[in-house]
Amino acid sequence: MLSAAAVFLFELFQWLALLFFVGINSGYIVLNILTFITLPPYVRRHVLSGLPQPHSGFEPPVSLVVTAYNEELVIVDSVRSLLQIDYPEFEVVVVNDGSTDGTLDVLTREFDLIRFPEAFRPRTQHRPVRAIYQSRLHPQLRVVDKENGGRKSDAANAGINAARFPLVSALDADCVLQRDSIRLMVQPFLDDPRTVASGGVVRILNGCEVSGGFIKRVGVPRNLLALIQTIEYMRAFLFGRIGWNAMDALPLISGAFGMFHKETLIELGGYRHDALGEDMDLVLRIHRHFRLKRRPYRVTFVPDPVCWTEAPENLRTLRSQRIRWHRGLLECMAVHRELFFHPRAGFLGFFTMPFLLVFEGVGPLIELAGYGVMIAGFAFGLISLDGFLAFMAVALGLGLALTLTALLLEEVSYDTYPKLGQILALMGAAVVENFGYRQLTAVWRVRAIWRWFHGADANWGRMARTAKWQSPAEPPAAPAGRAKDESQAHVARAAP
Repeated sequence: MLSAAAVFLFELFQWLALLFFVGINSGYIVLNILTFITLPPYVRRHVLSGLPQPHSGFEPPVSLVVTAYNEELVIVDSVRSLLQIDYPEFEVVVVNDGSTDGTLDVLTREFDLIRFPEAFRPRTQHRPVRAIYQSRLHPQLRVVDKENGGRKSDAANAGINAARFPLVSALDADCVLQRDSIRLMVQPFLDDPRTVASGGVVRILNGCEVSGGFIKRVGVPRNLLALIQTIEYMRAFLFGRIGWNAMDALPLISGAFGMFHKETLIELGGYRHDALGEDMDLVLRIHRHFRLKRRPYRVTFVPDPVCWTEAPENLRTLRSQRIRWHRGLLECMAVHRELFFHPRAGFLGFFTMPFLLVFEGVGPLIELAGYGVMIAGFAFGLISLDGFLAFMAVALGLGLALTLTALLLEEVSYDTYPKLGQILALMGAAVVENFGYRQLTAVWRVRAIWRWFHGADANWGRMARTAKWQSPAEPPAAPAGRAKDESQAHVARAAP
């Protein structure tokens, strides 16, 4: 028999767990409602985007900065994808961050690079630049070769300094863009001159087929880990980002796909070198800088532009990624704590950041403790079998319902995955992730909390690329006008 104190603690934890459960799901429900309210106008615009889109002549030129460290397997298709985007004036700046593989060699061979004596103005801090190369095949392509800075932020700062145009888009080396993505990302800057940053949707590239920089076939991953991540990304971008954006409280623009006003980046000093979550840190610094100084600005999310990126297919790489992400979240909450409940912070300080800290930052501890206490309570007779099963059904069932809702909204709105087999596979992943995957990622996030709390050294980790999505076919010539590849042909068939 347990002591009265143990029974009291168990009951107390039950109430705390109930409050946590009600709070997190209330927050998600609010985000879902905001998504359903704000998404239809984007979908209607997306339907019309299937028609030829004339350029207005007012589009500002854009610098596309690609940071690359040991990316020889994927860098060529990524650059080809960027060179074929549908936009009036742009440049591609690849930053080779001291790669030890053949990244610079394959770029030199594929794009006929020559060393170019260009003046370089270091307005943000980064490791020294060794050389700048210009492509003789593509005048808009340059490569900055620099010493390794240890983190992506260092390479991104070098790309900002090399950028010639007023808008800078930060991209990962494995990204493949749809041809209209940059045009859609720039639109918020045309709609509202206060806009200083915009972000787009990131989808999983595993299972797709890319040839010559074009997505020829959209598919779902065969690897179970990548398949579950497809669901995760869908849920995060379709509900999370759209909901936060509706409150003018967007806390994050993905480091894989964002657009920024260059002078704003320079005014802030570029990316922080010591930030593990450099993408969230930058967006929160923008909010902090402008809101506390009472300067008008806009940070926005646009669900139309799509960037496809490769997801980890093994536990070791995924573990490293998730620990880094969670530790970066905790660091951002600590560094930008001034925004919490600040009278000028609006919804960002009174809702977004408390939600992220309590339910995302500390949530894994409560989640794992909840499972443990409920199992212990059942084992010691403090909770009945019916009560235990009801708790598990509600805890897992609501998460499953939210995920399936995201999948339904994605398919009704954008029809990204047109085949029944693909939908069934994603639905299966939505179920499977609740039995082992969610719990494992919670353990990794708890480890991140432990390491952050004890000040253990943080490292970026290495992303193991497979590049299975690349087709050996010869790259096609860039077509005139709008692309008709499958990724865009089926994407706007229906709207809610």
